[in-house]
Amino acid sequence: MKDHDDSRNPGSQGALRRANRARIVAELRRGGHPSQADLARMTELAPATVSNIVRDLERDGIVVIEGTGRARRVRLDPTGGRLVAGIDYGHRHVTVALAGADGVVHAERRADLPAGLPARDGLRIATGLLDELVTAAATTVDELAAVGMGIPAPLDSRTGRVGSPTILPGWVDMPAAEVASESLGRPVVVDNDANLGALAELRWGSGAEVSNLIYVKLSEGVGAGLITDGRLFRGPSGTAGEFGHTTVDELGALCRCGNRGCLETRVAARHVVDLLRPVVGRELTIGEIVARARDGDRGCARVLADTGEEAGRAIADMCNVFNPELVAVGGELAQAGELLLVPMRRAVARRGIPGAVEGLRIATASLGAQAPVLGAVAAALDSVITIDH
Repeated sequence: MKDHDDSRNPGSQGALRRANRARIVAELRRGGHPSQADLARMTELAPATVSNIVRDLERDGIVVIEGTGRARRVRLDPTGGRLVAGIDYGHRHVTVALAGADGVVHAERRADLPAGLPARDGLRIATGLLDELVTAAATTVDELAAVGMGIPAPLDSRTGRVGSPTILPGWVDMPAAEVASESLGRPVVVDNDANLGALAELRWGSGAEVSNLIYVKLSEGVGAGLITDGRLFRGPSGTAGEFGHTTVDELGALCRCGNRGCLETRVAARHVVDLLRPVVGRELTIGEIVARARDGDRGCARVLADTGEEAGRAIADMCNVFNPELVAVGGELAQAGELLLVPMRRAVARRGIPGAVEGLRIATASLGAQAPVLGAVAAALDSVITIDH
């Protein structure tokens, strides 16, 4: 008779234990140092089940048990005390951070990038920043437990390549993780930056108390990271959340993705800047536009309000489909705060069906500009943790 491993059978004991193990790790990923009794309450698992799984996790080097008796606490430490690196690779910048297993950033470096820079050239800059950080931390790249990186483009999970050849031109036809690993000298896990922003907000930010959220990034590019039932939703090819390339005007401006009238052509940071250039006589930064609007400049305030309303209409459509508890707004335009969010909330309330938007909270992402790089840190930590032992 042929041997049969039923560990992948959803109804098997192996599958149940794996699912329970994942629930405990998911709670530990949210931070804090709970006791085993706390974990039993959080996961609704039997104390004996929690005790057995925690013992296995400690054996596998994924958790550390601190204290004695009833004061014993459990904390996640898949890195064995080593650091991980997170990289936020943007259209015009790259940020590199070193962090511990708790997600706390120990040090960070940022550099500006010229538009359209080839991937390998940009990664050389990222490698230089990482080398500076590990040298200052008296360690080496080889000693890092893992490296995560986010890029502002859809990644096809089937091929590992950028899903659109026009959205991030410097990365056309590049196997992102392979090229990054080759440059940095360590295996690198790569994901879309909006996905990583959502992951960071879920784990350490404003989404820590919810299970369903949408992280909206309004910056040079426009995208969304979708969390459903506490998990990142990527879709079968890994490109879910590209709401910046939904059509809002079939006869509108040509988008860099090749279509016309995409939302991104109406609400991206570049569009906001371009609208005000003829009025102001020069190119303002988003920070300058926000400052002027707060000082009473009606033109700057109007453009930000129109942007919030336009984005809000598209967000309402996403809410009708996904029914989130929270929409966390990040990216460069998030610094506008209520100037952007008030009209956004009005548009969502007007366009969303009541059951989908009642009780919905729309707020700026609590992790601010750090969300994508912290998401890269989270992805690095997740790559170290092996649930399926």
